[in-house]
Amino acid sequence: MGRRPRDQGADRAAIRAAADRLLAGTPLRSSSGKLTASELITESGLRRDIVYGHTDLVQDFQARAKAQDSTPTAMQELADANRALKAEAAELRTELAEERSRTKVMRRIIAELSLELEQAKAELGAAAGVARLPFRADAPRTARRD
Repeated sequence: MGRRPRDQGADRAAIRAAADRLLAGTPLRSSSGKLTASELITESGLRRDIVYGHTDLVQDFQARAKAQDSTPTAMQELADANRALKAEAAELRTELAEERSRTKVMRRIIAELSLELEQAKAELGAAAGVARLPFRADAPRTARRD
């Protein structure tokens, strides 16, 4: 009782499909999408020894990857989008820092003006010699007659 022989046709089809997906930039199993033999093995879902048993397919994949400048079009588009988003994020960080700086200045101005207002109220009360009654919102209003 031996093991069943491997289906060479299915293995070759899996390797070809993995190579096509990697070269198109749409990997299913590969996390990086790089055009390397290791990523081809990962993408195919086969063992390393089985993939390297089909050296012609591995060499074909490597030649196609080299002809494609080793960067799939989809991966290049993602890299460009990533660069644009990083630039936008840096710009937003700069704007945020400027806004925080302006807010800090405004808080200081508000604090100083509040102190000045309290001092002015105290001086006004002391100068007039009149005690101020606290305002009561629930006090009944009387109609003034002039």
